[in-house]
Amino acid sequence: MEDRRASAPRLICWRRLDVDGLELLELTRHSDGVSVRSSLICVEGGPFRLEHAWELTADWRALSLRVERWDDHGRRTVRLERDGDGWRVDGERRPDLDGAEEPDLSVTPFCNTSVLRRVPAVEGASLTVDVAYVHGADLNVARSRQRYDYKAPGLYRYIDLGLSAGFEADLRVDEEGLVLSYEHLFERVPR
Repeated sequence: MEDRRASAPRLICWRRLDVDGLELLELTRHSDGVSVRSSLICVEGGPFRLEHAWELTADWRALSLRVERWDDHGRRTVRLERDGDGWRVDGERRPDLDGAEEPDLSVTPFCNTSVLRRVPAVEGASLTVDVAYVHGADLNVARSRQRYDYKAPGLYRYIDLGLSAGFEADLRVDEEGLVLSYEHLFERVPR
């Protein structure tokens, strides 16, 4: 049996700023990676509940993402799994996602962390990545592009260059790169 010693889970809560919504995320470090489980409820476009689960490597690169959504239309799920330099979506290889570095789930600020952790913390640093964007409303998956600019310790600028081109926001993060505030959209609930 594989030994996956785990740290005590860390709980993080975010609230939406643009609509009524709340998320509770549980992050657990293992000897070989990171596991994340999260539940959120929101009223954007009608009330819904969404759960997402991530498996990450020790350096915070996503191996898989499973999303489950319940709303007036019933229950839907989608699963992304890293496949070399690309992704499988619900078991099917998606060549259009080749080279997409990470998944980006629209309804949570957690998805920004894996990319933010790779932006050099030096003045003028920037990182542009393609992502496998999961739209929280319908769970469709599409390729998109985004850029993160380092502004100051714990402060980054997010610039969407893809599906939501023109959207920009400042992100304040803690020492691990987990979002404290995401301009216009999310803020961490203080403990």
